[in-house]
Amino acid sequence: MEMGDAPRHSESQTRLLGGTEQNWCKAVAGGTGITALALQISKEPNIPLFKKALQKLQNDHPILNYMLHKNTSTGSTSFIMNPPIPHIRLNIMNQMKTSELLKTLTSRDSNATLSPLHTILEHEININEWTDIATRSSCMGGLHLWFANVYTLPDQKWVLVLRLHAGICDRTTAVSLLKELKEAMVEEGGGYKEKGNVGIEELIPVGKAKKTFWAHGKDMVAYSVNSLTLTNLKFKDVKSPRRSEVVRLKMSAEETHKLLAGCKLRGIKLCGALVAATLLAAYSSKRRPSNSNRKKYGVVFLNDCRPYLQPSLSTHEFGFYHSAISTSQEVKGEETLWYLATKVYMTFENSKNNSKHFSDMADLNFLMSKAIENPSLTPSSSLRSSLVSAFEDPITENSSDHERELGLDDYIGCASAHGIGPSIGLFDTVRDGQLDCACVYPAPLHSREQMQELIAKMKTILLESLKMEGKA
Repeated sequence: MEMGDAPRHSESQTRLLGGTEQNWCKAVAGGTGITALALQISKEPNIPLFKKALQKLQNDHPILNYMLHKNTSTGSTSFIMNPPIPHIRLNIMNQMKTSELLKTLTSRDSNATLSPLHTILEHEININEWTDIATRSSCMGGLHLWFANVYTLPDQKWVLVLRLHAGICDRTTAVSLLKELKEAMVEEGGGYKEKGNVGIEELIPVGKAKKTFWAHGKDMVAYSVNSLTLTNLKFKDVKSPRRSEVVRLKMSAEETHKLLAGCKLRGIKLCGALVAATLLAAYSSKRRPSNSNRKKYGVVFLNDCRPYLQPSLSTHEFGFYHSAISTSQEVKGEETLWYLATKVYMTFENSKNNSKHFSDMADLNFLMSKAIENPSLTPSSSLRSSLVSAFEDPITENSSDHERELGLDDYIGCASAHGIGPSIGLFDTVRDGQLDCACVYPAPLHSREQMQELIAKMKTILLESLKMEGKA
């Protein structure tokens, strides 16, 4: 049966996972897709109100009350509402326990200079509750899909963390969840009731995913052969167990305004500029760069499909409704940022206009699944699918009265990427007019020093391009 031609199912207490959700279960088990939202606040949290707010989210979004269950006899994986009433898994760590944890985490040399918020975020995206699903779910009846933790810092500060499975939480879900949580914490807003709660494949417009058998075969061969020609960032350690780490790329409000204006002038989005800067920085990281030495890099764009589904979904429909568009970009080393940014973005835009985000979904899911099952199919068994992944649109937010009432100082949101995935996952936010991009990478496959240098080079490339534009 073609995707998009599947029958629409009404909401039930149990449902099988769609193809994309099944793939995310495999990916999360391996370390990619553990999503965390970490908020640092300077006002003591009202724990009963926090619990009440979490409960309200579960009432509005039944998917948050689901558990992940794998039938060991049939191999099928399902979401099961169990128990049928909202349950909260909230862990509160006092200051002594938090301090002990931070002392342990910062004992690594590469972590010594990180802020407590940054350190706790990295800790959370490396807690994997979903490994070995078959064994654990058989004795538990299912696995919880999200968790809430509170860490107590010195100097009257706290860090609230929500950690979720990617199968129920794409980036849009994370943004809406945080918005609804802040509203519920000040007892305002609400009324967001889900009407979807089905896999993305069931909502693809009829015909958009159609592809002949030979077309499927041709495209999968093309993707496979093309992957063999891609250049990877230098691997530092391919044998040691992996974890996800984060480097933050920040720009001032003035710099961000100029960058966004440059994108608007050229009819492209911020993702094009960020990806182009990543490619140029990666190219320049070679020991002996040469203008005659062309390199091809893999780039994956993630776009929210909610507006294009049938029926369309609002941003408050929780679940995973993003799709990937895989592209490759050749870099000579002599390109300007804006030339490459426009080229990169238009490649993505043309693919999207040709419905590649729907028609290639099954192919990319299949290839991703095979890579997870057979890491040796990837360079050095690294499980790297591309150099960089980026979202089509940034998160754009401005400080609100809700945040001031909660005493919100800072927050970071991203997902792990040390299983199958890119060398750099870009999670960009424009907050109060300032770019704050969490760049996630697999360590020790790549070192923190290596990535800090790369991100610093990216920023230099962006700023130099803005200076040149100012002189033009």
